[in-house]
Amino acid sequence: MTVWDDLVGQEPAVGVLQRAVAGAAARLRGESGAATAGMTHAWLITGPPGSGRSNAGRAFAAALQCENQGCGECSSCRTALSGAHPDVSLIRTELLSIRVGEIRELIRRAAMSPTQGRWQVMVVEDADRLTEQAADALLKSIEEPAPRTVWVLCAPTVEDVVPTIRSRCRLLVLRTPPVDAVAEMLVRKVGAEPELAGFAARAAQGHIGRARALVRDETVRDRRTRVLQVPFALRDLGACLTAAQQLVDAAKEESKASAAAVDERERAELEQALGVGTKGAKPREANAALKELEDQQKARAKRWERDVLDRSLVDLMALYRDVLVLQTAAGAELINAELHGNIDQLATRTTPEQTLRRIEALAACREAIETNVAPLLALEALTIALFEG
Repeated sequence: MTVWDDLVGQEPAVGVLQRAVAGAAARLRGESGAATAGMTHAWLITGPPGSGRSNAGRAFAAALQCENQGCGECSSCRTALSGAHPDVSLIRTELLSIRVGEIRELIRRAAMSPTQGRWQVMVVEDADRLTEQAADALLKSIEEPAPRTVWVLCAPTVEDVVPTIRSRCRLLVLRTPPVDAVAEMLVRKVGAEPELAGFAARAAQGHIGRARALVRDETVRDRRTRVLQVPFALRDLGACLTAAQQLVDAAKEESKASAAAVDERERAELEQALGVGTKGAKPREANAALKELEDQQKARAKRWERDVLDRSLVDLMALYRDVLVLQTAAGAELINAELHGNIDQLATRTTPEQTLRRIEALAACREAIETNVAPLLALEALTIALFEG
């Protein structure tokens, strides 16, 4: 077992990071030139959702701290991967953006010398969510880094990071993990049956976290099945509007269920920290802090709802991709092989041009929701566009 084991199907990227870790070790030994050429102080790791960007950043941080360059067994590896290492800072957000205050705190820590480890490693898992002010603050620290500080930024694409920052980083692009590699991982690490692992790997389209969820939770599989039935239920305009409302309601229900336990725990922890219910509590200050927490939780719930809707739209795009495969006799493997009969019927009664227009409508809906169009309006326009009538 090593720190690289969770990077499924990313052998080329792992090789690059391993050479960089070797270069970093050579630099600490006082060597220079070719021995340290693979290492730099700022990295930008990009890749499609679920490809393992965050895992790659954490594994790289752990390997930099490990005397054996990522053994996965030592205390440095374990604490770095879990987020408990004092010289590895992990920042991610459940909100819509990373604010400048969070980045300034990270910059303050980046200026310090390592306390226990070999490097001070700062991993920003959602670099695409930096506000403009946060990006400006981060730029100066990347331009003038401390001698033993390494920045690792993660984002879906290089275009999601402002040009001034990305131009100062070494780019590492992850690929979509192959279906066979994901299925093998599910059998080996999750203990899934081969048939279920194969289904989950295809359905997840390379998204490791989604594949794990499909294997472990029957509810997740049922929700996906209901989403994929939408195109076959669009009989008239009323059915289109009903389907749109059902998709929004399902997303709200799922995000609410996910948030409930987290929200309750966060509020209890904050009330304890503020001394709510004790003689030392200051009601005015406590109320302001609790109101701020509620606002953050509402923003997080909104993001989670958008994420659920986006996942549903991706599943629908995969369905129409399968329709197009049959219409063009491309010979590619179907993502939704279990729905072959329904897909074949849809392919027979429509044309490739119509299918392409529906895929374009799905892409437009994803963009509209991302730019804060009301989800119900965006989905009503989508289901009408998908309607064959």
